[in-house]
Amino acid sequence: MATRDSTDNPRRRIVEAAVELLENGGPDAVSTRAVAAAAGMQPPAIYRLFGDKEGLLEAVAEHGYAQFLERKRAQLDPAPQDPVEDLRRGWDTVVEFGISRPELFAVMNRATGLGSDAAHRSGLEILHGRVRRLSAGGWLRVDEELAAQIIQATGRGAVTTWHSTPADRRNPALLTVLRESMVAAVTRAEPAIPAAESPPVAAARALRAALPDDSDVLSDAEQRLLREWLTRLAADDGAPRA
Repeated sequence: MATRDSTDNPRRRIVEAAVELLENGGPDAVSTRAVAAAAGMQPPAIYRLFGDKEGLLEAVAEHGYAQFLERKRAQLDPAPQDPVEDLRRGWDTVVEFGISRPELFAVMNRATGLGSDAAHRSGLEILHGRVRRLSAGGWLRVDEELAAQIIQATGRGAVTTWHSTPADRRNPALLTVLRESMVAAVTRAEPAIPAAESPPVAAARALRAALPDDSDVLSDAEQRLLREWLTRLAADDGAPRA
């Protein structure tokens, strides 16, 4: 159903109509004729605004990512008291979105457009922020990149398994078991900062974990360079360099 804000925005009206058709009838329901009719417009408007059906589906994916990121950011705590529990909440958010909106989630995962790619990277940055905070607190039992991959893989795997299982055989306990398996795989039972860790390493980890996603002081290039330096310092094992 089109929102009040979309009534004067043909592009948004078409996208919202396509999302509604997608979620009620699956991909086959999203024909240009059906979308145009649902949006109260003529089919040529879709080709003028999106190029073709694939362009429309890319716009649907961007719309889905925007809603998904809004939900993730609303729950984001930049300094959680319990970073492991924060990890659980983040994982649950992804899985709940995928389970409650399967058709949209599938279109988002297939999207390859620049807008979807940028939104996907924004979501990954939120994930990596959680992982950095775990690392800074000494909670990680694996390196940060592997931790992020495990978190992503288990989340997507949970959604895929849920939807590939007949409805009468789905057990919510599966999601809890997968989540706790993920937590056990990437975190320690208690934080363990090595006693031999040098002050620069500890400071680099703490500063990297505290860096905001956006900065009014540093440019994007400077932010990337600073993160790269801090990552090198945080990974320093104290061994002499050649």
